[in-house]
Amino acid sequence: RGVLREATILVKNDKVEAFGYDVVVPDDAEVVDVTGMRVYPGLIAVSSLGLFGGGGNLTDSVDPYNQSMTLALAAGVTTAVNGSSVAKLKRGHVEGLMVKSQAWNSWSFSNSNPTGQLKVREDLKKAAEYLRAYRQWEIDKRSNKELKEPSKKGVDQKSVDILTGKSRPKFSANDRTDLLEIARLAQEFGFRPIIEGCTEGWTIAAELGRAGATAIVTPRSRRAKSELQVADAGTSIENAAKLHAHGVSVVVVPASRGISLGGIVGQDLLHLPIEAGFAIRGGLSEQAALESITIQAARALDLGHRIGSIEVGKDADLIVTDGDLLHYQTFVQIGRAHV
Repeated sequence: RGVLREATILVKNDKVEAFGYDVVVPDDAEVVDVTGMRVYPGLIAVSSLGLFGGGGNLTDSVDPYNQSMTLALAAGVTTAVNGSSVAKLKRGHVEGLMVKSQAWNSWSFSNSNPTGQLKVREDLKKAAEYLRAYRQWEIDKRSNKELKEPSKKGVDQKSVDILTGKSRPKFSANDRTDLLEIARLAQEFGFRPIIEGCTEGWTIAAELGRAGATAIVTPRSRRAKSELQVADAGTSIENAAKLHAHGVSVVVVPASRGISLGGIVGQDLLHLPIEAGFAIRGGLSEQAALESITIQAARALDLGHRIGSIEVGKDADLIVTDGDLLHYQTFVQIGRAHV
């Protein structure tokens, strides 16, 4: 909702209690004066490696003194996805670490695997038929109490969850043809896909927009156009901008999902805003770029009600910077994730 200058944020019990210009600060409140600096919602890494240490079950394997976690917090990342689990970055303790055990359902749907494509379609078709029968049963049982509930035998529960909106499917796809098939599948069965990669999404942005897709993109990725492809293909620095212009929710991730102390700046989670800056170079607005690493990322995880923006009632995951977050010379001065 824009920029508030010289405003106050009141945090109580790790939640945003109030913010603005008429905030009444209790006498016993701890005051942190960040005059001249900027406050943003914490950054969200929808894919990460090595931030939590260990492996397997996140709750049992996390290392709260892991160097990568400390560095990510110092870079402004307060929430990250580890495998399929969403967790807060916590230095020194693990209380309140886990936010969500499963961010999404991963699906494979590629023209290179027609058998797998057929199975996905059949599973969705059976789930849709079951749901139609179930809704009709709910109506009919009002007049016939002894009417039996439709059988779920042979019905894929994951497909049912997708069609009822309980979860969203995440696909990994880059080719124009695969992306087009996913968009059409989503429109046919009425779900909103999340597509990681989406390199050639700019070529069919309108179709992906009609499908209500979310695209997890790396603006700096490079992929040559196939010599066999007549239509537009390959990478484009305008990918994020064109997707956003057609209503696709854009989430930005770097090429490397871990922490690296060497190599090209911005290629890992230490410089997540730098990758968003490359989307701006391709035509994405600064506001949309900021949202791509905050609120849009939160919505992709179905956590927009808790994190991703500064709003009353949301988690007080806040970072304080010494300049514009999207400027390459800006540093995070304070970063903290709340339960």
